[in-house]
Amino acid sequence: MNGKAPLRLFFAVWPEPKLAHRLASWANSAHRTTGGRLTRAESIHLTLAFLGEVPAPRVENAISAALRVPARTCIMQIDEACFWPHNRIVWAGPRETPAPLAELAADLKQQLEVEGFDLDARSFQAHITLIRKARATRQLPPLPALDWRVHEFVLVRSMKDREGARYEVLRRFAA
Repeated sequence: MNGKAPLRLFFAVWPEPKLAHRLASWANSAHRTTGGRLTRAESIHLTLAFLGEVPAPRVENAISAALRVPARTCIMQIDEACFWPHNRIVWAGPRETPAPLAELAADLKQQLEVEGFDLDARSFQAHITLIRKARATRQLPPLPALDWRVHEFVLVRSMKDREGARYEVLRRFAA
């Protein structure tokens, strides 16, 4: 992180490629009725904490915060898919957030605040954005039963390109 320009950062959990491709496949079928912009399979993730624009020297503070978060693993069942009209996204996620995942997000938020990061005040809601700028639909296709093994979380840099956002994992942490 030698550059002077701020980096757009967030913490997330990232699925195994096989699960990402299954979610992308489901999103492709939903896209037929919703339109919008699909999330690329390699970009599918679940955000734990969005930091926004961070000056390069402060990246180490984010890493320090994450290193203080106790490790937790869990299996998250992806068993719900919805359309949110307020921001026009189609997402998938658990009907109920597993306690270890909620605790991971809460502990991470707390440690980031200790480091002086100003985070969103809304409570954590586990969801995976699969389609942006979607049209409202009465019914999405059935979501297959999917289990996501959460065993790590990552610090990610987001960069814009012609196709939307491109992500670079900067650091991995045991969940």
